[in-house]
Amino acid sequence: MNKEILGRLKETEARHEEIERLLAAPQVAANRGDYQRYAKEYAELGRVVEFFRRYKDLVGTIEENKTLLQEADEELRRMAREEIAALSEQQERIEHELLLALLPQDPNDEKNVVLEIRAGTGGDEAALFVADLFRMYTKYAEMNHWREEVLSQHPTGVGGFKEIIALIEGEGVYRRLKYESGVHRVQRVPLTESQGRIHTSTVTVAVLPEAEEVEVGIDTKDLKIDVYRSSGPGGQHVNTTDSAVRITHIPTGIVTTCQDEKSQHKNKAKALKVLRARLLDIERQRQQEAMAHQRRSQVGTGDRSERIRTYNFPQGRVTDHRINLTLYQLEAILEGNLEEVIDSLAAHYQAEALQNGEGAASR
Repeated sequence: MNKEILGRLKETEARHEEIERLLAAPQVAANRGDYQRYAKEYAELGRVVEFFRRYKDLVGTIEENKTLLQEADEELRRMAREEIAALSEQQERIEHELLLALLPQDPNDEKNVVLEIRAGTGGDEAALFVADLFRMYTKYAEMNHWREEVLSQHPTGVGGFKEIIALIEGEGVYRRLKYESGVHRVQRVPLTESQGRIHTSTVTVAVLPEAEEVEVGIDTKDLKIDVYRSSGPGGQHVNTTDSAVRITHIPTGIVTTCQDEKSQHKNKAKALKVLRARLLDIERQRQQEAMAHQRRSQVGTGDRSERIRTYNFPQGRVTDHRINLTLYQLEAILEGNLEEVIDSLAAHYQAEALQNGEGAASR
């Protein structure tokens, strides 16, 4: 491990110890805001410090064993060599974990997400695949004990959706789902196709970190709010009250709608939630464009126009084109078993970041 990284690790450990003292100070404990801020930083640094201390202990033990290599007793020297070899392997593993821990953390990783899935090319078949993907993400959310709430949906008459938008809440939701943004392609024989020809359809997925009101300031003067009567599923309240809401953000032209709730107030709140997420996403993309060199080190671009994955039904195959990963587990993946795909994407990103030296440069 080079001197620069060792120096940064020592600084991190010193800062961790300083925060530990601050958390014990009465004046900090009395100020809830300061205490929460220090507690968060303490927890974030804790993983790095834990690995660093294990690393230092291993290096010290290896050095002690090296002194035994000077002993006259051959058996003692043999045992020391074996111990050094075993400890050196552990040292390599911990060095790798340390470098991963030093990688810059995405500030949105622990946020909830607004998941948007829309039909692309392919007509009814694309709309049906929107429903399939939404079910896949719903199953994955259940496996992770996340909570899901539909914010907006535009169903079709064939059981699919032109568009469906949902809020997914839980621990590390964005960290796990952020690689899913892009174009998902499906190749299969439609149920309505008598000739058995394979059709190709596309669906776009956007994973947006949920934006808090303090992160995205929206001036009410910039909003055009229309109310109208709901249409489609909704029971006796459909077409009887002006409960549906359409919000237009005049500066950007972004339009969000919601008609799922019977209450106009609830529909407005949901539409604003989607609007804030989209505005935050625009700001994030601006920042990424300003940091193009860092963006190139990521897996793909996260651009919704980029084809990222193909689901081939005849072959039972799922291929992620960004990392050339092919799994013949289509049925299991559509049942929400996305761990292998997401883990592979995360590992690839980490390897790219390490190769570009982002860990050392970030602190």
